[in-house]
Amino acid sequence: MAMPVIPESRRYSVAEVLDFPPDGNRYEVVAGELLVTPAPTAGHQLLVSRLMTLLSDYLKPLGRRDSLYSSPADITWGQSPKDAEDLVQPDIFVVVATQVTSWRDVTRLALAIEVLSPWNTRAERVVKRGTYQRHGVETYWVVDGAAQLVEVWRPADDRPEIMIQELVWKLSDESPELRIPLADLFAPPGSR
Repeated sequence: MAMPVIPESRRYSVAEVLDFPPDGNRYEVVAGELLVTPAPTAGHQLLVSRLMTLLSDYLKPLGRRDSLYSSPADITWGQSPKDAEDLVQPDIFVVVATQVTSWRDVTRLALAIEVLSPWNTRAERVVKRGTYQRHGVETYWVVDGAAQLVEVWRPADDRPEIMIQELVWKLSDESPELRIPLADLFAPPGSR
């Protein structure tokens, strides 16, 4: 009996993805795998907005407010699109560099945050997590609004630290801690 032939999945380059016409979707490529995400839900955007506000307030007295960005942003870790294997667009990220004039200036991330949506769970928890770890992203948060928890990953982790009460992060060893009560982060709209 002959074995069925399974077609090899199509691999994409960063340059190809950057040439896609704008259609409202977010396109990313990780090791040739194309990740397509439709426009986010209102709940997703509410969590992004709350996190942006909290991080901005934390970074301002440290003189690093301009290190905070949100998607869309084509992060290739300083590589040109024709040489890059990975292109990601974190929902929120904090750069290590103190000045960014182009996304190619971004070679290190102190923090990357992805908020889960029903259609991106595998991409955020598996595909992009491995990429963030491989590129040495200091801290990676996977924010799960449905489960009301945050997975915290670092480059050498095999398993995440699961936060259900409070999220703690600091920009550097010398910086004060940012403490985010998850009950506040995940509070229903209009209840805070």
